[in-house]
Amino acid sequence: MIKSKFALIASVILLGICMYLYFPFPNNVMLEARSTFMSFPIRNQDGYILLGIIGSVLFVIAMILLVNGMKKYHFRTIIIVLIVYGLLPNLLILIYQETLASGITAISYDGNGKCNFESVSQDLLNGECNFVLHNRSNEDVSFELEFMDSFFMEDEVRMESLMNLAGPYSITIEANRKKSIHLKKLLELSDVPKHIEEGTSSDIHFKLMDGGTARTL
Repeated sequence: MIKSKFALIASVILLGICMYLYFPFPNNVMLEARSTFMSFPIRNQDGYILLGIIGSVLFVIAMILLVNGMKKYHFRTIIIVLIVYGLLPNLLILIYQETLASGITAISYDGNGKCNFESVSQDLLNGECNFVLHNRSNEDVSFELEFMDSFFMEDEVRMESLMNLAGPYSITIEANRKKSIHLKKLLELSDVPKHIEEGTSSDIHFKLMDGGTARTL
């Protein structure tokens, strides 16, 4: 079944390099990406990302070497490798957070948070956000949370970050617990030059801060 051990070993090494280049921990490496390939951001608001393009090319080469290293079962092998490559980073992160992580590195987020903004008057908005965070460590974790705007907003118009006018938010999550977080604030916008009038956003992102340590989720 194996045609070339060298090609298979080279393929594994390249896949390891590809995974290392944009490993999704401790920060979300895809936040600013507008175009992606596998786990690589190809383009953001500033243009094309050279390292992401290089990683994509290395990934394609790794797949070619994988096929060349096998005598048969090429399609089946590629499908299995793609599935493992897609699942392995999250599995490794989960194992690390369940065993060695502490503080904000032990906090996980499923990415399903939502914010809703309703106009009260010309310079007043009702802002409401809901999301779930999971503390996977064996100790309580306290941190401050700051909302981040979507990188797809045009002309630097503020949306999610408007919630920071009433923040930062101090949050404590007990050991090995999920916490549903609900924040509702009346936001005064007279000093904010560019902002939405109202709207809803999903897949929101934020920054966690604990002293000199920070993470983007």
